[in-house]
Amino acid sequence: MIAILAAATTSLIVSLFGTPIFIRWLVRRQYGQFVRQDGPTAHFVKRGTPTMGGVVILLAMVVGVLAATLQRGRMPSATIWLALYLTLGLGLIGFLDDFTKISKQRSLGLTPIAKIIGQVFVGVSFAILAVHFPNANSRTPASFRVSFLRDTNINLAYWGVLIGLLLFVVWSNLLITAWSNAVNLTDGLDGLATGVSIATFIVYMLVGIWQSNQSCQFMSAAGPGCYETRDPQDIAIFSAAIVGACFGFLWWNASPAKIFMGDTGALALGGALAAVSILSRTEILGVIIGGMFVVVVVSDVIQIVFFKATGKRVFKMAPLHHHFELSGWGEVTIVIRFWLIAGLFAAIGMGIFYAEWVVS
Repeated sequence: MIAILAAATTSLIVSLFGTPIFIRWLVRRQYGQFVRQDGPTAHFVKRGTPTMGGVVILLAMVVGVLAATLQRGRMPSATIWLALYLTLGLGLIGFLDDFTKISKQRSLGLTPIAKIIGQVFVGVSFAILAVHFPNANSRTPASFRVSFLRDTNINLAYWGVLIGLLLFVVWSNLLITAWSNAVNLTDGLDGLATGVSIATFIVYMLVGIWQSNQSCQFMSAAGPGCYETRDPQDIAIFSAAIVGACFGFLWWNASPAKIFMGDTGALALGGALAAVSILSRTEILGVIIGGMFVVVVVSDVIQIVFFKATGKRVFKMAPLHHHFELSGWGEVTIVIRFWLIAGLFAAIGMGIFYAEWVVS
């Protein structure tokens, strides 16, 4: 538990005090945000606000994980290395996208092909590595089984290991793409994606703690409701580091934002969410825990599909938060209410997780 607190506290301090230093550096370099011309007109005043704040979130997260590692006195597990790899890998793609926008003075960054190639490489390599590195109990960080609250009976390796690996790569990359795009779409108002991420990763921190206390790997905790997760405490540490980093960043990202996380932060946080859901064996439960992200994506999909089918729009503008903006809601009002809904989704997800253990 001390290691988890060390991760959260250290990342919070680094993010809280490191962000203003990064803001001043960005301002001197004139690295500001470009605003889409077809968006809400109220956003035009945000043009020039420093972006790429995800760099600070990632730095704070890494330092937090290192602090927890030093406190425990042992090297990080394969699970935490994999989570860091996916998060930092997608964060690098987001950074290149942000930097391209800034350096070329345009609102579009990397080409779609370049982004896809980068995401596919990171996602595929993560998936392949995740089903390797068994520990002393022969447990790998991820499994070939589709998971809800734990691994289900849906075994992707039913027809053999090679087919199972192929199906797992496809399944994992579906989750990675969905979550990274979900966070990216949600990052449209000051502090919105940051606050929703805090609620989501707090629950995953608690899930990791609970799985650690009820792990099948320890005889004292083993029982009918124990969990097969390889390194649950490391999942809690990783999630705690993200929570602390986002808390510190939110101080500067809340309305009126002094800095935006950019694609650097959005893609990285989406990758982190995919990583913890896969590595904690709660892939489908993650849809509930991160339900606010899902609602935003669904609103965008509905808008696109309905417009192509009928030529009409369901919402005044998608994603959903822009619809409420154009309906006259204040930005702060939208953000706070979305935070509340995100907290409700996270609480429901945690409640389902705990209720299943009680019943089992």
